[in-house]
Amino acid sequence: MAIEKIRQFAGRALPLAGGNIDTDRIIPARFLRSVTFEGLETHLFEDDRAQLEAAGERHPVWDPVYAGASILLVNANFGCGSSREHAPQAIRRSGIRAIVGESFSEIFFGNSVALGMPCVTADADTVAALMRSVEHDPAIQVAVDLDRMLVAAGHATYPITLPPGARESFLEGTWDATGLLLDKFEEVEAVAARLPYISAWS
Repeated sequence: MAIEKIRQFAGRALPLAGGNIDTDRIIPARFLRSVTFEGLETHLFEDDRAQLEAAGERHPVWDPVYAGASILLVNANFGCGSSREHAPQAIRRSGIRAIVGESFSEIFFGNSVALGMPCVTADADTVAALMRSVEHDPAIQVAVDLDRMLVAAGHATYPITLPPGARESFLEGTWDATGLLLDKFEEVEAVAARLPYISAWS
């Protein structure tokens, strides 16, 4: 089956302020015992959420004001800490299609690319401006354009960056390595048949 080409995406956004948000906060370790990733989104920021609710506050991810948001706005070094794939899986399964931030952990970034979830970077002033716009008007449309490498909120546009290899994989629809293998499974089998350490066991 064809892999989705990701060129532009628009939707409502969710501002999540704070630097160095690690994967243990995104999805606490006790929820990593499941065999599959199904249902992880229900525990997204579980501990942060509980702490805020105990203080009578709402976590942005669980605030009804931002319900249905498909673009996440974050600050610096998002997804740092352990390399667990569960963190981007939980975010993607919650409905987020793209993340705009100041910077990302390298492993989190790579895992997100493999899920077809672009993590584009912008400078601190741009991210702050986007967050202010969304906080002022949660219904404002935010658009991520990988063709022109721009992010827009309403009538305001800002430059974004993305490593060339990742950008190319989204634009050409080659970000899903497993999907590519399945699409060309006959070629995979042909190569496997030529490898003595595989064919010897068949």
